Amino acid sequence: VQLQASGGGLVQAGGSLRLSCAASGRSFGGYVMGWFRQAPGKEREFVAVISGRFTTYYGDSVKGRFTISRENAKNTVYLQMNSLRPEDTAVYYCAGDRKYAGTYGPQYDYWGRGTQVTVSS
Repeated sequence: VQLQASGGGLVQAGGSLRLSCAASGRSFGGYVMGWFRQAPGKEREFVAVISGRFTTYYGDSVKGRFTISRENAKNTVYLQMNSLRPEDTAVYYCAGDRKYAGTYGPQYDYWGRGTQVTVSS
């Protein structure tokens, strides 16, 4: 499975962005898909995950502001980000795995290149 994230950019605080992650390969619907982010000088942080059955889970810092969703017919997972804050500035990565649905990044088998999100104050 190859993953390609897109949709990042520069936005003012309080604004919104929607990230997309397109996946190649078969059986996308059976994969758990997650979003992670990494800010300069910080460790990679779990953002959100969605299972093949559309169960979702969010990191505390984004709960209530971000929404993860998926469209299996398009082999795509999305991250809708609202009420953005300067501290949301980071490179955002999508990740996939056939089984693991947790928050520990190294457990995911597949990773895409990141997309930069910058939130200005």
